[in-house]
Amino acid sequence: MLAETIGFVGAGQMATALGQGFARAGLTGGERLLAADPLAAAAERFAAATGASIAEGNLDLVKRADVVFLAVKPQQMGAVLDEIRSAVTPKKLVVSIAAGVKVKAMSAALGDETRLVRVMPNTPCLVGRGACGFCLGTAATESDAALVEKLLSAVGIAFRVPERLMDAVTGLSGSGPAFVYTIIEALSDGGVRMGLPRNIATALAAQTVAGAAEMVLSTGEHTGTLKDRVTSPGGTTIAGIQVLEEGGLRAALMGAVEAATERSIELGES
Repeated sequence: MLAETIGFVGAGQMATALGQGFARAGLTGGERLLAADPLAAAAERFAAATGASIAEGNLDLVKRADVVFLAVKPQQMGAVLDEIRSAVTPKKLVVSIAAGVKVKAMSAALGDETRLVRVMPNTPCLVGRGACGFCLGTAATESDAALVEKLLSAVGIAFRVPERLMDAVTGLSGSGPAFVYTIIEALSDGGVRMGLPRNIATALAAQTVAGAAEMVLSTGEHTGTLKDRVTSPGGTTIAGIQVLEEGGLRAALMGAVEAATERSIELGES
């Protein structure tokens, strides 16, 4: 278990996914894991899922925590930073998971000496399969980076990137699970159209996506190579791929990542 007390300002779905992952990995729990949320029910759900303690409010949490995760909506960030400013000292590490909110904006509100890390996780952290990116503020240390990477690695994989790439991380892995769920739903619809019962079609579609993804990660081979191994000359797969190409699947997915990235940029500027 880590020596540091971890606190979450905001106890919504993403905070719960991270907190549950940290607790499951044995990194924190009990009095060393705190949550605060204006909705008592949200804080109680977080505590029930993670074994955490509930702080009396945001200020109480920041005073007690060594690492403070800001798990609030981008539109709420300004008010939250104003509220906790007096309790944030250089001894505390502040980690934001708010989409689009830049380190510069947080530093301006909390002070240049504040140790800041900006993180973009995604909801599969809840099942230990998260894909996260993070970047450091100017006052954050290499030890801070190592701690954040350890926490995020407990719930998936994590990559340190320059802040200029954080919006792209948001567009790809932050929003990406929703894109994949849409793909799974569409594959399941195709199976139902061809006569499969819905429950079987959905299970086959989800397992196919999970298995294909695991092949990419475990083999390290190029996706084109793996695709070609399934695609026999004149066979069923190439017939299906032709339909995907005609339907613009690649362009649609690339466009979805671009649109989500641009929206992340907009949120950071608002």
